[in-house]
Amino acid sequence: MRLQGVKVGFALTGSHCCLADVIPQVRNLVNEGAEVFSIISDAVDSNDTRYGSSLHWKESLKEITGKEIVSTIVGAEPIGPQKLLDVVVVAPCTGNTLAKLANGITDGTVLMAVKAHLRNQRPVVLAVSTNDGLSVNAKNIGLLLNMKNIYMVPFGQDNPSGKPNSLVAKWELIVDTILESIKGKQLQPLLIMH
Repeated sequence: MRLQGVKVGFALTGSHCCLADVIPQVRNLVNEGAEVFSIISDAVDSNDTRYGSSLHWKESLKEITGKEIVSTIVGAEPIGPQKLLDVVVVAPCTGNTLAKLANGITDGTVLMAVKAHLRNQRPVVLAVSTNDGLSVNAKNIGLLLNMKNIYMVPFGQDNPSGKPNSLVAKWELIVDTILESIKGKQLQPLLIMH
């Protein structure tokens, strides 16, 4: 178990089409020995979509982790001063979340969790899922790649002909990215083929 004793904050944002692929990665972390604390954005907390209800996703997270979910800014704020986590993962990390992180905006639960965690100079792992990663959000990805303690799960174009600006992380590389981030290294190669 490669993550035995590691406390992971797993934050999910509103790329609802990816949740069915991302939730199994939470189970992988638990199977690797991590203690996982779920953190969800307002979109995940309250939106029912064609991909599943908010209740379904929350029940899945509680069943896998055995813990209550952090779903408010007030609930996320203690992550920093109490040094509650070793690493925070944001998966899926939407373009909206990328833009706000790159520009220092903290107006939601996941953003507060990241901000609070970064104050301790501990790693944050971002697993992108955005339709504008190679357009308007490209600059934000560039900014985040140059920020201390920010690491990216390797990503690539998921549909170059149909959605040429879209980028999606390779979800099954989340554990490996965490392991490298704890050592202060970016998992390579960063750019992958889907």
